Amino acid sequence: MSSTAARPTDTPPDGTLSHRQILTILSGLVLGMFLAALDQTIVSTAIKTIGNDLNDLSAQAWVTTAFLITSTIAAPLFGKLSDIYGRKRLFMLAIVIFVVGSALCGLAQSMYELAAFRAFQGIGAGGIMPLALAVIGDIIPPRERARYQGYMMAVFASASVLGPVLGGLLSGTDSFLGAAGWRWIFYINVPIAAFALVVIAKVLHLDHVRRERRIDWWGSVLLAVGLVPLLVVAEQGQSWGWASVGSFACYLIGAAGLALFVWVEHRMGNNALLPLRLFRSSTFSVASAQVTIIGMAMFGGLSVIPLYLQIVKGASPTKSGLLLLPLVAGLMLASLGAGQLIARTGRYKIFPVVGSVLMVIGMGLMITIGADTPLWQTDIYMAVFGIGLGLNMQSLVLAMQNAVPAEDMGVASASSTFFRSIGGTLGTAIFLSVLFTLAGSKINHAYTNAAHDPAFIAAGKAHPDQLASLHQHLGGGLDDTSFLNGLAKPLSHPFFAGFSGAGDVVFTIVAVLLLAAIVLSTRLKEVPLRLVSGNQARTEAETAAARTAKDGVAPLADTAGAPGPSGRLTDDSRTGSAGSHP
Repeated sequence: MSSTAARPTDTPPDGTLSHRQILTILSGLVLGMFLAALDQTIVSTAIKTIGNDLNDLSAQAWVTTAFLITSTIAAPLFGKLSDIYGRKRLFMLAIVIFVVGSALCGLAQSMYELAAFRAFQGIGAGGIMPLALAVIGDIIPPRERARYQGYMMAVFASASVLGPVLGGLLSGTDSFLGAAGWRWIFYINVPIAAFALVVIAKVLHLDHVRRERRIDWWGSVLLAVGLVPLLVVAEQGQSWGWASVGSFACYLIGAAGLALFVWVEHRMGNNALLPLRLFRSSTFSVASAQVTIIGMAMFGGLSVIPLYLQIVKGASPTKSGLLLLPLVAGLMLASLGAGQLIARTGRYKIFPVVGSVLMVIGMGLMITIGADTPLWQTDIYMAVFGIGLGLNMQSLVLAMQNAVPAEDMGVASASSTFFRSIGGTLGTAIFLSVLFTLAGSKINHAYTNAAHDPAFIAAGKAHPDQLASLHQHLGGGLDDTSFLNGLAKPLSHPFFAGFSGAGDVVFTIVAVLLLAAIVLSTRLKEVPLRLVSGNQARTEAETAAARTAKDGVAPLADTAGAPGPSGRLTDDSRTGSAGSHP
């Protein structure tokens, strides 16, 4: 294998960058990240409007599923290819694919066309996040990296909140510049992406010499064979039936595909899409498992909160996005604060531990919310959960990047995105399935109890038409809850109480799941943070390898517990010396 480290062309020979240079590069990276993060949520509040306009609301789930599948599978592939071909060209390619897909989505004339274009758009989105994190890993030492990754997480969180707000505003506009308002949800990406490409082309100057490695195409194909059926059944299992023939076919195909994927990865060795040797590091393995659980809690557990705000509190989709600001503010402040403290102390294990505890506390508090809980109280609970989430997110990414050789920076960064996406998909499917399975029985039980309530009886006698409408809609499921807006409070309150009760069950399950995150965080072995960037580490490794070839003397592993010049892991899983930090 032959390669040279990727270095900004205007930097000193040792590869160090000034704070100003880093912020300039960061500006281009966050623009790309903003696009990908925004698109994960901006469609959610507009999907019903889109389905109605394209006359096929029943196909709306495929629009979400298609994007999710391709973005999840593309993440490790982009990460691996960037380790071979360089970050800049792959990052720009991901943005180009994303923006072309966005433009096509805006032109879609049917829901199935939109789903196909969203799948293409997802390929680009899958490369943007991990490559942005990998570039940061290339140019900034782990000790300082947390400061800058905190900015990126703040952008990610802001886009996550801005998405539903923009989606609601644009989809609520009948027409803008001759096009339906919802189409601008996709068109808005085009000027932002164009600006991002200009900035990246100008400021991200990375020299890269291709590393001679085989591309693991079979691994990519088998990963798709393994994940696509599982992601599809995760999204569609509730409507199909979890024990249906179609679901069992997906289970079997997915299991077989993943088994073959692991076998191929073992055979491919260092050329593997996801090298199995990385999991020899207990730090990487534990962090990967915790990222998966955090993804389940973040995307799955929190998918219930907007529904609670919209159905129980009567908030519009746009307002419900704004009501999530306490959670996002907690996430942003915790992420930025943790980054500053990690940069000063060099210690990061404490943050996942404290963060996981706070997530359990926050979710435990969410169990207590009901139909009559004031919003300010819910805001406090969401803020506690958000702080815990912020302490976990970037510290786990940092741990995974720091635990692998510098040559695998792209794979490590993509792995964090990959496992979070897998967890998010499973969590959303499982928890929403539990919610809607229980909601019907909880609501019926609430109305059974309310039948003896004098206030309910009086309201039914005063508004017989509303009572008749209520009985008519209760048998029709939860597809349309707009009828609740016209009911007297005693008649609608049992519905809200029943739905809140179903949500409390989901919050309980998430809280129990997060107990595993606490256990994992205590088992996370703290590998001392490298004091050199990924570029510098690669340069040192290549210099040592060249000296070895010349002198015939094997290079010594890095005694700090990070990957040595040979690229082999030397953390606690191998030496037992890096686990001394609490």
